[in-house]
Amino acid sequence: MNALRPYETLVIIDPQPTDEEVAALLTQLGEQVKALGAEVTNVENWGKRRLAYDIRKQREGTYAVFTVSAEPATVKEFERQLRLNENVLRFLSTRVPARKKARPAKTQPEVLEEVG
Repeated sequence: MNALRPYETLVIIDPQPTDEEVAALLTQLGEQVKALGAEVTNVENWGKRRLAYDIRKQREGTYAVFTVSAEPATVKEFERQLRLNENVLRFLSTRVPARKKARPAKTQPEVLEEVG
């Protein structure tokens, strides 16, 4: 049995489409990853930002972050689909480490030293 793991996928989209077209593309990408069996937790549109270097003769790109819970094979297939999409300039998927519950700090008995 494979457990779902948390991932974040940063996608840089071509800046040419309008905001409505970008929103439609993000919805479409979210539906694609859901169809593969992942749970989409959040989709953040960061808007247009300047790129560090030109990609396909573009100086800007529209950034978006998908937060999903999925199996590794699902993320790999989603990345394959992103490579085929002409509107996607770049993408990066990272696994978010599971946060451990913080344990209360062990209190040590205070030792008072007398100076004298």
